[in-house]
Amino acid sequence: MPELIPALSTLRALPQVQQPSYPDQAARQRAIDTLRRLPPLVFAGECDELRGKIAQVATGRAFILQGGDCAETFDGVRADAIKAKLRVLLAMSVVLTYAAQVPVVKIGRIAGQYAKPRSKDDEVRDGVTLPAYRGDAVNGFEFTEQARRPDPERLVRMYNASAATLNLVRAFVKGGFADLRQLHAWNASFVRDTHVEKRYEQLAGEIERALGFMEACGVDGETMRTVDFYASHEALLLDYEYAMTRIDSRSHEPYDTSAHMVWIGERTRQPHGAQVELLRSVHNPLGIKLGPSTTGKVALEIADRLDPTRIPGRITFITRMGAQAVREKLPPLIEEVEASGRKVAWVCDPMHGNTFETSKGFKTREYAAVVEELNGFFDVHEQLGTWPGGVHVELTGDDVTECLGGAFRLSEEDLESRYETTCDPRLNRNQSLELAFMIAERLNHYRSKYAPAPLTPDWND
Repeated sequence: MPELIPALSTLRALPQVQQPSYPDQAARQRAIDTLRRLPPLVFAGECDELRGKIAQVATGRAFILQGGDCAETFDGVRADAIKAKLRVLLAMSVVLTYAAQVPVVKIGRIAGQYAKPRSKDDEVRDGVTLPAYRGDAVNGFEFTEQARRPDPERLVRMYNASAATLNLVRAFVKGGFADLRQLHAWNASFVRDTHVEKRYEQLAGEIERALGFMEACGVDGETMRTVDFYASHEALLLDYEYAMTRIDSRSHEPYDTSAHMVWIGERTRQPHGAQVELLRSVHNPLGIKLGPSTTGKVALEIADRLDPTRIPGRITFITRMGAQAVREKLPPLIEEVEASGRKVAWVCDPMHGNTFETSKGFKTREYAAVVEELNGFFDVHEQLGTWPGGVHVELTGDDVTECLGGAFRLSEEDLESRYETTCDPRLNRNQSLELAFMIAERLNHYRSKYAPAPLTPDWND
């Protein structure tokens, strides 16, 4: 292994959390060796391209839309499911691009989000205690001793599922599926069918006229039909991320080739822990989740560990404060980071701070709370004169009933209808599109007050 990458033995000697306890260590090593021989899932040049776009976000010249499943499943690697999820994200991006009048960087929680941190190591049902389900990359969801046994061969299945997903996504986004006109037709249909607020109808009408004007002018280029789309996931499983870290033949620098962007979660961002030690060596753009207890000092400490030379676009702070805390906790965090001179992309995760359990045991979120945290995020940035750089949401393209409220006013009784998540509740397609129009309204308002630097001319997608 080149010295640019820490040895796996070195990483395992460091503090690490949320890692599987494999009963068969020989099988674990075989899985790692197999992954080391497999081709990369993404390429260094694509990661560099994304890092350049996130640098534009950090200076107020672009906006990030990052979304997808809470936890992908192997059974979910189906063309219809991937297509539906991708269509929601692309349709949302059309609305946001028009509203912000800046490029939208489209990043999926996709092709790698197969593992989840858990607050408890075990789960108890009817007096039976078994290991907690940690995602399909670790063990099975079925509540049996065999299914819940951590299996390192699942790391190889994770690779194969991710490869299949990425192949299909690339075919879709470059094969005409991402055509702006088709996606907006879907948005227009959503607005008509749900009878959402009049201001959303007005925005949809404005986009319709803008597209009509472009067509009348003969604008029918490649940028109308294709988009750039990037993959991301939480870099949770140390063995997998280590095995997928390679030296780029062009630059001779290490990259985590499991995704274009990876992030470190609230539970695993120990500055001197194993995950940080590995990721500080790779050249991918990195996300860092920050909860309500995070101070500016803590945020800067981990940013300095991961990015000591302050490479533009390297660091994205993904804040998850909760609707009740965002207006109090976010301002001092932003102020201290900005005062340091470090330029990061600020992204709001309005999902994870707003989760609760119903009386019937359903883990859910109120759509209204998601909106409230996003409004707080925008309010804080508006007050401070900083750029609200993006949104990070858990969503699906299916008509699930996992989050309460929204245009169809889902109630607790509705949760039993199509509650399909294996972990956290996701916005369904209608709630996701409604959220896009809500964010678009805030961006439109903010754009009238905020004057970002002109966009660099070589980025035209």
